[in-house]
Amino acid sequence: MDDVANNRVPSIVLFAICALSARFSTDSFFDGTDPRERGEVYRKASERLFNMRDLTPTTIQACVLLGAYAAAGGETDVENMYYSMGGRLCLALDLPNRPVTSLVEREVNIRTWWTLCMVDVWSSTAVRLPRIMPFDTAVPLPIDEIPFSMMNDGAISDQTHGITSPLLAEMIKLNRILARIIDFNRLCVSEHLEGLPLEKGIRELSRDLDIWLEEVPHHMRDTPANLTAFASRGLGRMFVAVYLGYYHYGLLLNYQFLSSSIEASPDSGRYADACKQHAARLCALVYRSQSTPGSEVLYPAVSHILVVASTVQIHTLLFSGDESQIRISKTRLERNFEILLRLKTYWPSVDGAMSRLRAFHQTCLRSKETSFVLDRWLLRFLVQFAPHMELEPRDNDPEYEALLALSRQSPLSCYSGLSM
Repeated sequence: MDDVANNRVPSIVLFAICALSARFSTDSFFDGTDPRERGEVYRKASERLFNMRDLTPTTIQACVLLGAYAAAGGETDVENMYYSMGGRLCLALDLPNRPVTSLVEREVNIRTWWTLCMVDVWSSTAVRLPRIMPFDTAVPLPIDEIPFSMMNDGAISDQTHGITSPLLAEMIKLNRILARIIDFNRLCVSEHLEGLPLEKGIRELSRDLDIWLEEVPHHMRDTPANLTAFASRGLGRMFVAVYLGYYHYGLLLNYQFLSSSIEASPDSGRYADACKQHAARLCALVYRSQSTPGSEVLYPAVSHILVVASTVQIHTLLFSGDESQIRISKTRLERNFEILLRLKTYWPSVDGAMSRLRAFHQTCLRSKETSFVLDRWLLRFLVQFAPHMELEPRDNDPEYEALLALSRQSPLSCYSGLSM
């Protein structure tokens, strides 16, 4: 904000920031303008200044912001082009090792590099293209958020009170695990993994998530007190984002075990329970963030993870015989739907997320026993942010019939009362 006040922020970056943030403004200037449309004038202003021949970190930052704006609008191809350009430019400039004039500039370059590494994982997946950024790298992780916020003119203040808050660094560690989970789920679909190969992959990745959680300091664990503490320092939303990632990735890893056709081992039930627990904790964290000042998460990816978590609640309605669990799942579905409707007022991409939920609902109505089988359609649903999936019937997948197995019959358990 100091740089903005002193006119030190390049216009292309400032306009792109405004494009993303204008939708949340309470200024009377925007009265009568749809929040989802407020950013367009700023997006156009930023793109008019975009110059592919300007090979600088500023152009990379613009690529990240404009790519995020495209993602928020559901334009996955445009998003991917911006992120691809930003990634290539990162590599061409060797951004983390680029000569700098201050510690602030060096740290910003490192954070920009890692931001591209993280978005590359899910953005490339969304359009089924190879990743650009290197997976193994010697680039140092970002420093703690509190010392970073206290950087001034190249110096670091020592007034950190002994508190550590490496939130971005923890996101990066989790993102590396996400990349492996995505690759593993793809392999499960393409190779029809079962038995020991399936068990080995699940156990290794589950252990990776467990190790991450074990190594997180106690003051950074997901507790209401810790969330309040981070929120008091302006880091509440970032803290929530770390754990939304952790719960969502665990959900993705164990999701296929919700299928009643999986008979891999006695551990299958344990993995299915793990999926449900991750989904439940994810929902609880979103709800808690709404009641903790400075922590409410309203970015568009929340809609995707809430949709996936909602399908786990649908599974409970379909197959559970526990009335208390059914009531809890119904309540979660209602709250999730309310949150999705709120997010929809800000982000066009939420339309696609809700259409995917309707598409999944339709597959459940056609065949509840096979709705949770991990086929290519479901893989796209989980990780590819594909819009309009209701226009692509699941049984159009040529391998769909081959993936169906005889499954245990379960009562419908009041699913007919669910309305999407």
